[in-house]
Amino acid sequence: MNRKAKAALVLALIVVVGMAFRVSWNALRDVARAIGADGTAANLYPFVVDGLMALALVAALVLTGEARRFALRVLAAYTLASLVLNYVHGLVPALHGESVDWGRLADWDPANWALVLLATSLPVGSIYFGSDLVAKVLHHRPSADLESAQIDTNRSMAELGEPVVEVAAPSSVPVPELAPVGADTGDMPAVPVEVRVPVAAAEMSRPRRATGRVPVAARSSRPVRSEAELLAEARSLTESWPVEKLTGEGIRKALHTSAAKARVVREMLKAERERDSAAVS
Repeated sequence: MNRKAKAALVLALIVVVGMAFRVSWNALRDVARAIGADGTAANLYPFVVDGLMALALVAALVLTGEARRFALRVLAAYTLASLVLNYVHGLVPALHGESVDWGRLADWDPANWALVLLATSLPVGSIYFGSDLVAKVLHHRPSADLESAQIDTNRSMAELGEPVVEVAAPSSVPVPELAPVGADTGDMPAVPVEVRVPVAAAEMSRPRRATGRVPVAARSSRPVRSEAELLAEARSLTESWPVEKLTGEGIRKALHTSAAKARVVREMLKAERERDSAAVS
């Protein structure tokens, strides 16, 4: 829907609401005079009831969640109250005069007391509910404002030197040419194997302060193994493994090494097995 159609729709709504307010004006004014209001108060009484209905409708369009449900409940309550007073005005002919004086809203005393209580409580309720709705609208923060606040926070962190997480592109790790296990490589040409190992981007944390060198007693006593040593050990451990079982996690647990080295060894083993199957075929 374009802007012109929206503007026409809003204008039509304003016209309809204005005419409905004018129709309800006489009934609410006469009811106010019947419960003892003077001329000025009686003329302002329709704004108390129907005006709060309009305020609650606007608040329901702006608010969200529990605040929106509260605005809808206020709108429903005052709409029902205005309907009851207009209905009573239509039933009591004594209220249809220019100079309406003190009168009864119903012949039955309990009904008259209930209607008088309803009519006199609406102005007090307008003060309370109207103030609450305005406060909720003023303190409401739309989702767009929350997103912009989050963006501003991220920008502030970047200006203060906070680390920014960047995703690294996959890197190519060259793998040295290795002879197949138990195969004669005299007449076999050397085929270079290139294994692409994706480098996962880890979330960076704030740099820690240096606390000094690690004590010798706290260092690992196990020597650092090279890729060739890891590959040789993996050959002996995974010789009976099927190809589906050659996973990075399984090799990591079997060799007790890091995940990155386990992935490299896995690709080496897979390349060797593919080469062996090609040579046999």
